[in-house]
Amino acid sequence: MRIAVICRTTVLGLLVAGLAACYGPTPYKPREDGYGYSELKLEDNRYRVTFAGNSATSRETVENYLLYRAAELTLDRGYDYFIMVSQDTAIDTRYRQTISGAYGFGYYYWYPYPTVAVSTSDAETRYEAQAYILMHKGQKPEGADNAFDARQLKENLEPLVQRPS
Repeated sequence: MRIAVICRTTVLGLLVAGLAACYGPTPYKPREDGYGYSELKLEDNRYRVTFAGNSATSRETVENYLLYRAAELTLDRGYDYFIMVSQDTAIDTRYRQTISGAYGFGYYYWYPYPTVAVSTSDAETRYEAQAYILMHKGQKPEGADNAFDARQLKENLEPLVQRPS
């Protein structure tokens, strides 16, 4: 009997831990199940880069991971800096409303009637950032606000990157 209780407790604990892991922020990883980074090669040195986060991932994290992926991709392809040609962050907010009620008891028979109705509304927001980048070799041009040194950017963002465990 005691072993069965311990087993049930262990299984329940693992299930709760697994569900908690599912609801954490999207880690920095290739896109799967709709979340993570992806890129599409458009030309030899031009890419579209995206990062999509779940509802537990902040906008700042999504945009940082997009920049990090752009820097990582630039270095992987043998380039030194990239120019952000365009960038956009899409916001998807969905609302879920629940209404709960209670049922009362009639004198001679059961009949349902709401005695208390409670309505709650939850907002769930997800962010997806997308950028078109143009990669170059050599020194980043001075004064170009949309140009990023890939090595320096990657180094600066590295402490913020959470990888899958």
